[in-house]
Amino acid sequence: QWATIRIEKGAKKSRPVKTPAVNGIIERDETPMEKEIARLRQADFEFSDIFYFCRKGFEAIVDDEVTQRFSSEELVSWNLLTRTNVNFHYISLRLTVVWGIGVIVRYCVLLPLRFTLAAIGITSMIVGTTLVGQLPSSSVKNYLSELVHLTCSRILVRALSGTIYYHNKENKPQKGGICVANHTSPIDAIILTNDGCYAMVGQVHGGLMGVIQRATVKACPHVWFERSEIKDRHLVTRRLREHVADKSKLPILIFPEGTCINNTSVMMFKKGSFEIGGTIYPVAIKYDPQFGDAFWNSSKYNIVSYLLRIMTSWAIVCNVWYMPPMVREEGEDAVQFANRVRSAIAHQGGLTELPWDGGLKRAKVKDSFKEEQQKNYSKMLVRNGSIG
Repeated sequence: QWATIRIEKGAKKSRPVKTPAVNGIIERDETPMEKEIARLRQADFEFSDIFYFCRKGFEAIVDDEVTQRFSSEELVSWNLLTRTNVNFHYISLRLTVVWGIGVIVRYCVLLPLRFTLAAIGITSMIVGTTLVGQLPSSSVKNYLSELVHLTCSRILVRALSGTIYYHNKENKPQKGGICVANHTSPIDAIILTNDGCYAMVGQVHGGLMGVIQRATVKACPHVWFERSEIKDRHLVTRRLREHVADKSKLPILIFPEGTCINNTSVMMFKKGSFEIGGTIYPVAIKYDPQFGDAFWNSSKYNIVSYLLRIMTSWAIVCNVWYMPPMVREEGEDAVQFANRVRSAIAHQGGLTELPWDGGLKRAKVKDSFKEEQQKNYSKMLVRNGSIG
């Protein structure tokens, strides 16, 4: 708190205080476009009719609610990792000394210990699952597989100095079901497997990750797809349905957003996970950024740089809420079901619910989406009598 006050005082001296806008960066008009157009024009179309549409576009650009979800959330106070969100910023000699001591502790004491634990956990995972995979299919093999997965996951969580609080354990995902959760970081999977075993779904990788995948699939029925198969939507759906139909297999773990969001929001869920059938077990994950930033900004950091940042933070602290199982209601399509599950997760985790596709993190808005909005706009003009 003392450090935060010093930072705030320094900020006030360096720049004039500005009156904040009512809603974020600018004060936005929340009037629906249909009502605004109906109010503006009751006669023939005029060129000025497009000004409202232009203003909405400018508002979206200035106060973009999408791309800001792909950068680390703003901290309320200094967490001894960096001065501010622009990294090192000199405030005072005392703060500099404290920060310097913290760097020594994190890099010279914590990092070697964590690296050692991570190496032990990964090696144990590869060796243990390879040995268990040689056993014939039986209840003993399943028990040993779950034991190896749980033990190694807990070692890896210790390597991150993870402090995890699990809530409502009576709602934990059951075999034959599908566990869906919001996605902030690649370590989300480790956070969840620290408390239970899941069948992972994903693309086959090379390198160390590929070695781990090939070893674990021998002991546990994970669902790995080749690069060519992942694009075949029908093949993916069929294999997942076959897995869910077997009530003796572990629940599937899926992150329907398809990309990492910065721990403040939940974006659009892909409908594929909700077309499979079976029971959905929603899980909400919320990290505490005060001790370390778990969000992976993959456009800024590669996986090695990200893991280094994670392992040199003070700790990874998060809350996990297991929520009551949900099933698809009669007359409800996959998109509506996905939206209902997303809303429940956002509400439980205290996250902002956004209808945008997380794919916008790397791709531009599709032309078809732009054309659809243009058509909707022209229909509004016609419906309100602006065009004769």
